[in-house]
Parts: sequence; structure tokens; C-alpha cells
Amino acid sequence: MSDDSVLYNVIDGVATLTLNRPDARNALDVSMMVRAIKLLNDAASDPKVRVIVLTGAGTVFCAGADLRSAAADEGAGFQGNATEVLAQLLAALQDNAKPSIARIQGHVAGGENGLVAACDLAVAVESARFAFSEVRVGVAPAVISVVCLPRMRPRDAAELLLTGERVSAERARESGLINAVVPDEALDGYVGGWVEQLMAGGPRAVAATKQLLREVPARDRDDAFTYTAALSAQLFASDEAREGMTAFIERRAAVWPSVGAS
Repeated sequence: MSDDSVLYNVIDGVATLTLNRPDARNALDVSMMVRAIKLLNDAASDPKVRVIVLTGAGTVFCAGADLRSAAADEGAGFQGNATEVLAQLLAALQDNAKPSIARIQGHVAGGENGLVAACDLAVAVESARFAFSEVRVGVAPAVISVVCLPRMRPRDAAELLLTGERVSAERARESGLINAVVPDEALDGYVGGWVEQLMAGGPRAVAATKQLLREVPARDRDDAFTYTAALSAQLFASDEAREGMTAFIERRAAVWPSVGAS
């Protein structure tokens, strides 16, 4: 797999990762996922990057696992270490301090639903279709269930994961898997609006909020209060908070202090 399997560019604080195997419907194999993990780590450590956008080339966002590769390679395919690499990729998205947006320009199937769920925000075009297609090929949506089930309403998850039925983007939105559905021509404008809103927040504050979204539901109440009180005190004492509050009082846009590697 060449380095062109996932394209990467940084413009105006936005790191865009583009799944770039349109001839294979952007299906995932091990080398493609390894490259995506590296690029996500690059974005995490780059102080110029404020937001990550994940998208696909062509008319399909991603068709899930590369079944030709999976069927042919018993040692390194999805019978081997690929499932572990997929888990690492989903964790690299969830754990990244930079907020991520899934820009879904085409159809989504199988494991790619996990990438959608692992992103912080997700918007799809009206023409996109979604399918948890694993059961239709004799496997289960096992690894991706870790990130998909917390997003989805239980009854919707049961229906979509058990049947493997191909559904509309609006049905995926109703299930909780994605945030929004827009006309095809409005996709970039919608993503751009989110980018603008995310960049209006302090970088460390946004990273801390990502951490809260992940950590607080997993803690009991008293532990959560202890954890959040300490985090809040730390943030209030930061240069970023001083600038943000001063800007609010002075009715101007904040000029956020530069931050190093996350």
C-alpha cells in the first residue's frame, strides 16, 4: 500500500485525512489503517492543527474491511492482527486531543461506521447510505461496537447491527450515529461552520471538554466530582482562561496562547 492510501494536508489549522482508495471503495486494510494512525498522531503533535477532518475520495466514504484482502490473507488480515489495528485506529481518533469531524461524502459500510462513531462530530450528505453489513458476510461488528453503541439508541442499534440493512443517512442520524444530514452541495459549508465554532474555543479548553465527554460517564458521581473539580481549577488558572475571560469582558475575539504538542 502506498502512502497515497490516506492523503493528509493541513490548511488554516485544519488537518484533513482523506481515505484514498476509490477504486476499492476506500476499503480498509492493515497498511491503510497503520498510515491513518500515524497521521492522526502527527496531527495530535502539530501545534498548528486545531481540528481534524476525516473524509473519503470518490462516491464511497468507506466500504469497511477490505474483504478481498481479508479472505486471501489468513496471517495478517482480519483473521489476524487487523482487528487489533482497527481498535488502535478507533482509539487514536477518540483519544486525540484535537476535535475530529467525519465529513461523510458517500456510502458507509461495515467497520467504517466505527470511524464515524469515533469522530466527535459527523455529518453526511443526503445521498449517503449506511449499513452494518458484517452479519451479511458471516462476521459481527465486534470492535466497532465499542464506539458505536455509546452513540446509538439501544433499539436502533439492535435493529441496524442485527439485520445489516442498508439505511438512509437520515435513519443513521435518528439512531444517534451521526449529528446531521445535509444536501450534497451543502457539505463543505456545514463542516466549515463546525470548524469555525471549534476554533472559537480555547485549544486546551476544547481538549479538556473532549476528555470530559469520554471520562465522566465512566465514573461514579463522587469520583466524577473530584476529577472535574480538579480539572476545572487547573483550567481557570491557565493563561488560556485568563485571555478568554479578558476577551469576553473587553468584547473582543480571544487570541489564544499557542500550545505545544498534545
